[in-house]
Amino acid sequence: MVRNLSEKASILGQYMAEIRDVNIQNDPIRFRTNLERIAEIIAYEISKTMTYHEIEVKTPLGISREFKLTDDPVLITILRAGLAMHNGLLRTFDRCDSAFVSAYREHTSPEDFKIHVEYLAAPNLDNRIWIISDPMLATGSSMVNVYNALLEYGKPKKVYVAVSIATPQAIELVQKSLPPSAEIWTGAIDAELTAESYIVPGLGDAGDLAYGVKV
Repeated sequence: MVRNLSEKASILGQYMAEIRDVNIQNDPIRFRTNLERIAEIIAYEISKTMTYHEIEVKTPLGISREFKLTDDPVLITILRAGLAMHNGLLRTFDRCDSAFVSAYREHTSPEDFKIHVEYLAAPNLDNRIWIISDPMLATGSSMVNVYNALLEYGKPKKVYVAVSIATPQAIELVQKSLPPSAEIWTGAIDAELTAESYIVPGLGDAGDLAYGVKV
């Protein structure tokens, strides 16, 4: 299942416009903040699909019946670009465990590269809901490699992929490689992927824009 949140007009569109705008991108604080806002919106929309149970809450004047998540998800971020989105997800799911994965491209040419997963820190992931976040789902290779690495820590009960921008090619690969019940939630789907695996119109390098150009 793919949920493209830009199909309906909302405040999300304003945040998407700002992270794409070359005249705004020179402000890293604003860029990070907008990624966090996008992640918060995605997290809220995902929360509507989850399971809840009713609880009683004592107030100063009586008893109120409310709903509480039955299973808190584990928030999994792909370093380093995913950190800003992770913060947004964590503000919504504020009682959740977190996992962090380092994945990077090793280019043999501008067009050819391998994905390496090096650092991985995670709680027990077995039979838990996973929300894996990364700003850009360009080829989908990083997401698939990270998912496979995470399987060493347990098998998921349910998987959500949360990204700001995706491509049809990446969505197809993720759908083939992750469980059939996995859901992809994105702020937008951009049709073009260059030979160097950059999304067009995209926004550039999310990690560099958020945290500075890497050497």
